[in-house]
This record gives sequence, C-alpha cells and structure tokens, in this order.
Amino acid sequence: QVQLVESGGGLVQAGGSLTLSCAASGSIFRPNVMGWYRQGPGKQREFVASITSGSTTNYADSVKGRFTTSRDNAKNMVYLQMNSLKLEDTAVYYCNIKKIGLGPQFGSWGQGTQVTVSS
Repeated sequence: QVQLVESGGGLVQAGGSLTLSCAASGSIFRPNVMGWYRQGPGKQREFVASITSGSTTNYADSVKGRFTTSRDNAKNMVYLQMNSLKLEDTAVYYCNIKKIGLGPQFGSWGQGTQVTVSS
C-alpha cells in the first residue's frame, strides 16, 4: 500500500498564497495519478487538481489560473501551490494516489490538511 501525508495548510487572508505538500511512501506504483481534493464545510469532497507520473496536469475550473500542482518523483513528493486564495477555497485538502482510469475511491488518501481563508 501507499501512505500519503499532507502538510502545509494554515490560515491565510484572501488574496494570499499557500503551498501544500504530499509525501508518498510505501509501494508506489507507476504509472499513477496523484490528485488534490478538498471538502469544504457542508460540501461534498471535490476534485481540485491532478498530475500524472508523466507530469500531465488537470485542474478544476474553479482553480484554473490560481493553483499549480507539481511533483518530484525522485523525492516522492507532490505539491499544490495556491495563489489568489478566496474564501470559498476554505476546506480540508486531501492528497490521493490512484491508477489511471480508476476513480479516486479506489486509491489511497492522506489524512488531510486544513486550509482556512479569511477576509
């Protein structure tokens, strides 16, 4: 199995920036897709961004142009750079790793890291 640990969350004012990190360990299979999902208060968990082991990225429309995901395969790390943060970005952010073609529910999840955007 793969273990994922997110870090980097915190409290930030609207318009500010945060960078989240996800450290993977264990039996890291390839190819894979590592993704970021978030769950805000009273909301369903939603897709934010993803990056394949070949570095192909995908973003939710709500974060395009503001968030950037990247990975360092040698270090087994994935990052989410979040700029121009908005109040609606407040959520617990989760890292996921899965095989291409499968839903994230068939992958592994981290414990989540809280991002709170204030006015």
